[in-house]
Amino acid sequence: MTASISRVLLDRILEAARIGPDREICGLLLGRGEKIVAILPAANVAADPARRFEIDPAVLIAAHRRARDGGEAVLGHYHSHPGGEVVPSSCDAAMAHADGALWLICDATGRHGLWRARGEGLYGMFDPVDLDVDDMARA
Repeated sequence: MTASISRVLLDRILEAARIGPDREICGLLLGRGEKIVAILPAANVAADPARRFEIDPAVLIAAHRRARDGGEAVLGHYHSHPGGEVVPSSCDAAMAHADGALWLICDATGRHGLWRARGEGLYGMFDPVDLDVDDMARA
């Protein structure tokens, strides 16, 4: 399975990770099917944002409401690992649900990986997903 995102959107995520390398940045991936067409940055409201992420619940609720009203679906979310790999951590697995959501994980150097929470694979939760980055698409 392959998902897609524009270079512009991916670069926005990577730039946020680059300028905030000491904390986990986070936000939502919006779109249809396997195509990410928008991102929605959110505050990380975790008690320890250097080691964990928690998307601001108000942002998450508002995005789901817009989706119900015909807006873009919430396909998943993104976050950074300031000092780690761009693969889900055991902490990520403990927070995840096997709901098919996309997890885009990046770091401050520009590396990134995409995963789907399916209840199998890495930590019994994540399968890797190929990410097609469209250099010609506009955000």
